[in-house]
Amino acid sequence: MKLMNEPIQVLLADDHAVVRAGIRQFLEQAPDIVVIAEADDGEMAQFLISQCHPDVAVLDIQMPKATGIEVTRWIRTNHPDVGVLVLTAYDDDPYVMAVLQAGANGYVLKTAAPGDIVQAVRDVHEGKSALDPAIAHKLMHYVSGQRPSSRYPDYEPLTDRELEVLALAGKGYTNKAIGMQLGISDRTVQGHLAKTYSKLQANSRTEAVMRAVSLGLIETSEP
Repeated sequence: MKLMNEPIQVLLADDHAVVRAGIRQFLEQAPDIVVIAEADDGEMAQFLISQCHPDVAVLDIQMPKATGIEVTRWIRTNHPDVGVLVLTAYDDDPYVMAVLQAGANGYVLKTAAPGDIVQAVRDVHEGKSALDPAIAHKLMHYVSGQRPSSRYPDYEPLTDRELEVLALAGKGYTNKAIGMQLGISDRTVQGHLAKTYSKLQANSRTEAVMRAVSLGLIETSEP
C-alpha cells in the first residue's frame, strides 16, 4: 500500500525528447513528484505502465504507434486506478471531447504555467478533475449546447445510488475515490457506472456525465 508521504510516481509520454526533458525538470522540482519512467511512443507507454504501475500517466495526444487517446482508453480498461493527465498543445474541440470521452482525468495545455501543470498532476492523483480553463470553457459550452430532450427522449431512470456515483464521477473522482466517499468497493462503483452507461446509452463516464447534466439529473460543478 502506498504511504501518505511517498512521492507521486509519474510516467511521462511524449515523442519529443526535449519536451519530455523540460516537463520532467519542472515536475521533479516539486518535492512530492518523481518521474519513474519516460516513453516516446504510445506502445512504450502502455508497456511501462504495466511494468511500473505509476500513480499518474502524463500523456501527449499525438504519438507514434498509439495516440494519447488510445493509451487513455487502454489505461481505463487495464489499469483503472492510474490517473491520466493529457498534456498537449491541441485545444481543438474534437481532441478535447475525444480525450475526455476516453476517460482522462485532466486536460492541460502545454502553454500552462509550470506550477499549474504540477498542480494538475496532484489533482489527478487525488482523484479530482484537472482542466485547463480554456478546456473547461469548451466542455461547459458543449454540454450547454446539447438538446437531450430530442436526442435522448427515452432512458431508464437511474437509482439514487447510481446518481450519487455519476455525480462524483462528474467531479473527476476515480472509482477508488468514489468508493471511499460512499463506503463501497471499487467493483461496486464500476457496476453502478456500467448500469448508468447502459441506461443513458453512453460509451464512457464523460459521455454519461454530459448526458446526465443535459437531462438535469446532476448539476455541473467547477473543475
